[in-house]
Amino acid sequence: MTVLDRVEGREKVTGTARYAFEYPVDGVAYAAAVQADVARGEVTAVDVLSARELPGVLAVLSCVDAPRLEPVPDGELALFQSARVSYRGQFVAAVAAETLETAREAARLVRVEYAPESADVVLRADHPGLYKPEKVNPAFPTDTEQGDPEGAFAASAVRVDATYRTPAEHNNPMEPHTTVARWNDDGSLTLWDSNQGATPVGETIAKVFGLGADQVHVVSPHVGGGFGSKGTPRPNAVLAAMLARAARRPVKFAVPRQQMFATTGYRTPTIQRIRLGADEDGRLNAIVHDVVEQTSTVREFAEQAATPTRVMYQAPNRRTSHRLVRLDVPTPSWMRAPGETPGMFALETAMDELAVAAGVDPVELRIRNEPDREPESGLPFSSRNLVACLREGADRFGWAGRDPAPGVRRTGRLLTGTGVAASTYPAYLRPSRATARAEPDGTYTVRLAAADIGTGARTALTLIAAEALKADAADVRVEIGASDLPGAPVAGGSGGTASWGTAVVRACEALAGRLNGGAVPPGGVEASADTTEEVKGREDYARHAFGAQFAEVAVDVDTGEVRVARMLGVFAAGRIVNAKTARSQFVGGMTMGLGMALMEESSMDERFGDFVNRDLAQYHVPVCADVRDVQADWIEESDPHLNPMGTKGIGEIGIVGAAAAIANAVHHATGVRVRELPITPARLLPRL
Repeated sequence: MTVLDRVEGREKVTGTARYAFEYPVDGVAYAAAVQADVARGEVTAVDVLSARELPGVLAVLSCVDAPRLEPVPDGELALFQSARVSYRGQFVAAVAAETLETAREAARLVRVEYAPESADVVLRADHPGLYKPEKVNPAFPTDTEQGDPEGAFAASAVRVDATYRTPAEHNNPMEPHTTVARWNDDGSLTLWDSNQGATPVGETIAKVFGLGADQVHVVSPHVGGGFGSKGTPRPNAVLAAMLARAARRPVKFAVPRQQMFATTGYRTPTIQRIRLGADEDGRLNAIVHDVVEQTSTVREFAEQAATPTRVMYQAPNRRTSHRLVRLDVPTPSWMRAPGETPGMFALETAMDELAVAAGVDPVELRIRNEPDREPESGLPFSSRNLVACLREGADRFGWAGRDPAPGVRRTGRLLTGTGVAASTYPAYLRPSRATARAEPDGTYTVRLAAADIGTGARTALTLIAAEALKADAADVRVEIGASDLPGAPVAGGSGGTASWGTAVVRACEALAGRLNGGAVPPGGVEASADTTEEVKGREDYARHAFGAQFAEVAVDVDTGEVRVARMLGVFAAGRIVNAKTARSQFVGGMTMGLGMALMEESSMDERFGDFVNRDLAQYHVPVCADVRDVQADWIEESDPHLNPMGTKGIGEIGIVGAAAAIANAVHHATGVRVRELPITPARLLPRL
C-alpha cells in the first residue's frame, strides 16, 4: 500500500504556497461589493456621488453604467446587466479603491433605491409553481418508472411511507472565493483565481467578455477548499475583471464570508417522500422516491436527489421523480456529493424504518435486497462490493449482539445507540489532456490543468506518473492549476484523479515509447495525450463506488444534545492510489456528514428573504471537539472496467450516508425517529 506525504506539504506549512489573494501584483487596487437589500424588485436609482468623492476611490459600477457583457447560460454571471433584483444579497454595485478599507467604506456610501415587490422564498411540497425540469444534474432523466409501484406498494405486507427534509446548507471552504484580475497591454486578461478548474473558468470568462479562449489566462495552483462551490466561475471573477477594466488597474476581490452565503452557491433544501413496500422478510417489492426542491429565477439548478435510489436496491416496481419551484432566492449549486448526500439520507433512513417494521437487522436487510445488476438500467456493475463493506464494517464495529430494541442502553443521563447506512457515488471519467516530458537531468515533468483543492490531487498524480514511467516519485514534478496547461476537467464529481490520471498514464506511455530505453537528448523529449476518444469508446457498465457507514451516539435526555462517540466507514472505491491522502478524504467527508446530521442549517427569514446565519459563528460546522473517533478504511477492489489505474472517486462518497447512520443511531438510542435535519436539541428534546 502506497503512503506518500503531500508533495506540496512543505510549501503549505511554511506559507510559500500562494493562494489567489496572495499573488503580488504591481499597482493593485481592492474591490468591495454592494448587495441588494430587497428580495425582489427593480433598482430605480443608484447614487454614487458620495462614494466617488471619497479619496482613493478609483471606480464605481452598477446597473446604471456598467459595460455590456456577452450572455452565457449562467445568469449569475450577468453582473449589473439589468436593474432586476432576483434575490436579497445579489450584487447590485461595486467599488474599486486604493485600499480595502477605502473600498468597503465607499461601498457603504453607495445609495441604491428600489421598487420592491413581494417575494416568494419558502420551499413547500404543495407549492403551485412546482414543475418538472427537463433533466437533473448533470444530465440524468428527471423521472423514472418501472412496473406498478403504486399497486405493489399498496399490496405489500410491510410498508414505510415517510417524508424527510434536509435544509439549505452552505459549502464554506476555508479560503473564500477570491479573484485578482489584470488586463494586459495586448487586451488579454489574467486571473489569479480560487477555483476547481482553470480550463473551464478561462473558457467561461472569455465568453463573458467576448474574448478568445487563449486571451484569458487563469492561475490557480493552490486552492483552499471548494466542496463544489468553486466548480464554475462565480460573480466574484466577473466583478474583479469589470472593475479592473474600469479602474485601469489590477483589482483584488475576496468575497467576505457574509457575502458568500448569497453569491457563491449552496445546497438546495429538499422535501423527499419515500415509500418502501416489502414482504414479511423485508425483501422489497416497491420503491417510490419523490423529491421537491428549489431553484432560483436566475438560473435552473436541479439536484439529482433521487438518482441513488435508482442504483441501490433490487425491487421490481419503482419510481423516482424530481420537481422544482423557482423562488426569489440565490441559485443553488453543487455541494459535496450533490444528489447522493440528501437523497441517501432519506433512502437510508427509510431502510432503517423498514428494518424495524419487518423485524430484520438493518445490515441484513440491505444484504437481502442486494441487486445483481444496476436495478433500473439493467447494466452489469463493473464492480460492486457493498455487501463486503457491510460485513467488514459490522465485524469491526462490533455490530453482532446489538439489541434491536431502541432506548434500552442508558447510563445516567445518556442513552446510547448505534446505526448503519450505505454509501454510493458514481465513478465518472471525463476527457482530459496531459503532457509528459523527460528532462536531460533524469527527471520528468508532467503538465495538465488539473486542480488541487486540498484533496492531495497533486500527490496522487505524482504517484500515477511515477508508476507509469517506472520512476521514483521524487524524480517526477507535476505542474497543475493554470489554464495555459493542457486542458483538464474540473475537480468535481469525484472524477478528477480518474480523468486526469488517465491522461497522465497515456502521456507517460507515449513518452516511454518515444524514449524506447534510450538516453534523453539535451533538449529533452515530450509526449502528449488526449483521452477524448478513449472515454467515448468505453463499454457500457454501471460504475459506482460503495460503502457502509456505522455510528454510535450518546443522547443526553435532559438537554437533547447528541454526541457522536465513534464512526466507522468502510468503502469499496477501486484501487487506492495513496493511502494517506485517501484516508484523509474519507474522514473529511464523514466529518462533513456529521455536521449535516447535527448542526449545519442555513435558515431563511421569510420576512426579508435572506439567510439569517451568515458567518461561522452562526452557521455551525464540526470542530475537533465534535469529532471524537472517526475511522475510515476500504476493501481492496480490482475493477478492470474503470481506467488504467483502476480507481474510483473518493472525495465525495465519505459524506454519503453518514447523516443517515447518525440519525438511525439516534433512533436506536431514544426510540425517536427524526426525519428532518439537523438533529438539534430543539427538535429532539420535546420528543424524548
